[in-house]
Amino acid sequence: MGKRVAVVLAGCGVYDGSEIHESSAVLVHLSREGAEAEVYAPDVDQMHVVDHVKGQPTQEKRNVLVESARIARGNIKDLAKLDVKGLDALIIPGGFGVAKNLSTWATHGKNCIISKEVEDVLKAFHAAKKPIGLCCISPVLAAKIFPGCELTVGHDTECEKWPYAKTAETMKELGCKHVNRHVTEIHVDAKNKLVTTSAFMCNAPIHEIYDGIGKMVKEVVRLA
Repeated sequence: MGKRVAVVLAGCGVYDGSEIHESSAVLVHLSREGAEAEVYAPDVDQMHVVDHVKGQPTQEKRNVLVESARIARGNIKDLAKLDVKGLDALIIPGGFGVAKNLSTWATHGKNCIISKEVEDVLKAFHAAKKPIGLCCISPVLAAKIFPGCELTVGHDTECEKWPYAKTAETMKELGCKHVNRHVTEIHVDAKNKLVTTSAFMCNAPIHEIYDGIGKMVKEVVRLA
């Protein structure tokens, strides 16, 4: 039987939800590995809604579960109903929704609060010694919850290619070990069973982001 992997989404769209290309890549690569994806999202309001043409917040209100269902083609469950016992691994794609809807990282950085449902799920997989895959900005969740863990969000020196490199410095301030990796590479924290890759933290061609996520998914399934 194939592995059953929980995929937790944070909405639909890079600026206020889950990054759609990353989410799709995770689902495609899980399928290629013969794994069954079970998609979840919290039934909560988004922090705000961003017009993705203008890059500006609007007055709209949207629900994280309802928006995530767009990516999951309607096949999605409330995160509150996730039972770690029936699942082999967890993957959380990136996108600003991770920093806005699953946590307050976008507004509070290292002093952020992780949503209780999200924190409980991460701690449950960790306690059960089941692998957790994180890409783009989502490794900050592990940085906050698992002090001393090893992660990558790409590189720690800001430049045109790595515009969000300061995230790595903030993660180090939380007591984590940040490991520089290229966008097509992953980092594996064997002790904590954490597999991370930078994805859109890097200004890279989309196929390189897709390939890096593929390696992350493959390793998560292997560890499961």
